[in-house]
Amino acid sequence: MKRWMFAAVVLLLAGAAAGARAKLINIWAAPGVQNLTFANQKVIGLVISDDESLRMSGEEALASELTERGMRGDAAYRVIPREELRDPQKAKGWFERTGATGVVALRLVDVNKEVSQPEVIWTSATYASFWNYYPYGWGSTFTIVPGRNDTKIKIETLVYDLSGDKLIWAATSETTNPKSVRAAVKDIVQATADEMKKRGLTRR
Repeated sequence: MKRWMFAAVVLLLAGAAAGARAKLINIWAAPGVQNLTFANQKVIGLVISDDESLRMSGEEALASELTERGMRGDAAYRVIPREELRDPQKAKGWFERTGATGVVALRLVDVNKEVSQPEVIWTSATYASFWNYYPYGWGSTFTIVPGRNDTKIKIETLVYDLSGDKLIWAATSETTNPKSVRAAVKDIVQATADEMKKRGLTRR
């Protein structure tokens, strides 16, 4: 069931399909985030998933939502060749050539467990820099096995300022018993983009 391989983006606000909207929990923002803006700037949407089809559709949805909110969204798969995606040094070169100033990354962090992602992890050295996080994120993907009762999914959303290579916003999203992958993907990227707008990151 490779399509379930990181229903990360699939499962973040599967509210529309599952009957109860998923929610953003453990939201964290760096000091001074209100002084930053990505308006009219290129921001890359990245879905850390081994499922190529899901990754591409999720990144397209994320890029579209970012663009609708005043940024110039782009999907990572359009920027980085597949064979160089996991290599942080090669990926960094592709990111730099696009002129992107920000990246929004989504990754599945938990399946069927009640423990929430602690905020303290986002202040660690691993998370503080996008290029420190990059190889860690790709080395920590999950596989979702369908058919379980009351499956609970948690997805991590991170927003990085590439110009300073620092984490500026993070949250964990939670949903239970998701039924529609595509609908869930759209819900999560909308929630993330709306939060960025709320934080002033898209103000002109």
